[in-house]
Amino acid sequence: MGDKPPGFRGSQSWIGCVEASLCLAHFGGPQGRLCHVPRGAGLQGELERLYSHFTSGGGPVMVGGDADAQSKALLGVCLGPGTEAYVLILDPHYWGTPKHPSELQAARRVGWQEVSTAFDPNSFYNLCLTRPNKNQHTLD
Repeated sequence: MGDKPPGFRGSQSWIGCVEASLCLAHFGGPQGRLCHVPRGAGLQGELERLYSHFTSGGGPVMVGGDADAQSKALLGVCLGPGTEAYVLILDPHYWGTPKHPSELQAARRVGWQEVSTAFDPNSFYNLCLTRPNKNQHTLD
């Protein structure tokens, strides 16, 4: 794609949300719209955007940060009374077949987490909000 130095190919270096959105565009995957949040505490201000994204048919949201190097994929948002809010987080690196879904929840591979504790307030975050391409067909 040309955005990385020649030594990157074949390396074990990670890519972030910005590169993931470039890959989606390059390979014709779903559209990825980027949203930069300078500090994790600022995610509280993005909840309405995330809620709107999911209620309008948007797909999973890839999340990457700097100080918080734990990758996350957001699958939903639950806005409670006042400032109470939760996000449904999936660990995108998990693979395998659990004997029961509760295993995934117990291992914190998937589950609802309070926004105020799920994100490092001092880390920046890039969000890649995915949406099906207009010319992609979905199965009904």
